[in-house]
Amino acid sequence: MKKTLAGFFLGLLLALSLTLFAGENPFHIASILFKSAFGSRYDLGLTLFYTTPLIFCGLSVAIAFHAGLFNIGAEGQLTMATLAATALGVAAPALPFPLAPLLALFAALFVGAFWGFIAGWLKAVRGSHEVIVTIMLNFIAAGVASWYVLHVIPNPNSQNPESALVGPGYLLKDYDLVASQFPDTPVSAALLVAILVAIGVWILLWKTSFGFELRAVGYNPEAANRAGISEKNIKISAMCLAGAMAGFVALSEVMGSTGQFKIGFSADYGFIGIAVALLAQNNPIGIIFAAFLMGALHKGASDLDLETATITRDFSKIIQSLIILGVTSHGLWTWRLKRRKTSD
Repeated sequence: MKKTLAGFFLGLLLALSLTLFAGENPFHIASILFKSAFGSRYDLGLTLFYTTPLIFCGLSVAIAFHAGLFNIGAEGQLTMATLAATALGVAAPALPFPLAPLLALFAALFVGAFWGFIAGWLKAVRGSHEVIVTIMLNFIAAGVASWYVLHVIPNPNSQNPESALVGPGYLLKDYDLVASQFPDTPVSAALLVAILVAIGVWILLWKTSFGFELRAVGYNPEAANRAGISEKNIKISAMCLAGAMAGFVALSEVMGSTGQFKIGFSADYGFIGIAVALLAQNNPIGIIFAAFLMGALHKGASDLDLETATITRDFSKIIQSLIILGVTSHGLWTWRLKRRKTSD
């Protein structure tokens, strides 16, 4: 924990120091980031809204990591899952609450898991590299979603690239205690679900036999095979579970917020989820806090365009990258120390 915190502050310090080359005051930039993320209840609500999908995507990446897989496909998985939930909501708008959101969430999780299954099966059975497959699936998901939204379920009352609205029974807002605490923001009870899911994933990974088998395959596939653990089944199951985790994003986006599918709704949640998982060192509980940090950076950077002359919101990606490098750098030092001891 001490090394993680030290790496975090080191990365943040380096990132802020870079603003000197752009003629900006690092303390002024830090002040903008903080005020934009936490300056008001509205700002905090948006920060928590961004935190929610980042928890789900961080869990998606972390589960795959524990199985020895690199899931680059959370973006495609959440896209297809959100599309599935929206399609159901548009096709059956009369379903009542709470049956409607439950069915929509089930559809999202199923489709997200199926999208992960494709990559897992190709990896386990055909030997395809999961990174290449998931990247390709991301593009396929984007194309399918764009076609379906614009040509099958478009919003007839809008010129924006978005779907028709789901039925009112699918929305959580009338029963959402979290949303009531942050009026005029899109944050919802999906945040509480994300925290509970993260706790559940921690229990799954460290307190169940399946979790032990999954981590065993990730640590040493050969030893796992000798112990009678099916590497193929575990890798397929891990990718299915990873896809389902990404599929939870539909809960916050459709049922908790917009009530429709908007093309481009994801602020690269699937890719930032990789940073979240790395920052938390794939610990599901740590992912909650890492997602909150990344959500705060994403929200805080949104005001840089307005408050500075040379720094834009894209600076948040630099901060995220340097923080990850700082947090993971202790692994390099540990490796170098071990190598030095071995050579001595």
